[in-house]
Amino acid sequence: MTFNIETERLLLREIRLEDLDGMFALDSNPNVHEYLGKKPIKTKAEAKQNIEKILHQYKTLGIGRFAIIEKASKQFIGWSGLKFNTGDKESLGNKRDFYDVGYRLIERFWNKGYAGESAIASLDYGFKTLNLDVIVGAAETGNTASNKILKKIGLHYKEQFPFESEMINWYELKKEEYAKRMS
Repeated sequence: MTFNIETERLLLREIRLEDLDGMFALDSNPNVHEYLGKKPIKTKAEAKQNIEKILHQYKTLGIGRFAIIEKASKQFIGWSGLKFNTGDKESLGNKRDFYDVGYRLIERFWNKGYAGESAIASLDYGFKTLNLDVIVGAAETGNTASNKILKKIGLHYKEQFPFESEMINWYELKKEEYAKRMS
């Protein structure tokens, strides 16, 4: 599956095995995993497994996270995009079978607006290309930056619930609301 989405400063494309070093740099950083269960990976083999899971999602679900490439440097800086969460392993509390927008950046690329820029492109892809009715977002309540981004890109806070000993904020955006905002 091939994806090519361009924004002003970014290229979003499918994640590839050649992104292994970048994925390892991303997911081995404890600061990146502060609000993701505090379980950074320790080996490149784990990074490769994560890439293989995403490649499997492309084949079986037709969607998965996108690699973010900074146009100016041509560097892999993280991932963003949509994921279809289905089944018990992919549920979040009592939420299941949902498309969520997410983003994760290598720390030196934080605070540049890249998460929001890539997430807006992902919403556009989800509503216009995949014709989804609803896209959700979730963030630990303590993750101020991610909560701010989800609101900034237009998702609406719906509720809060516990998940794995953390409180989660749940956001949603419906296609009709997105279409109104874009017109």
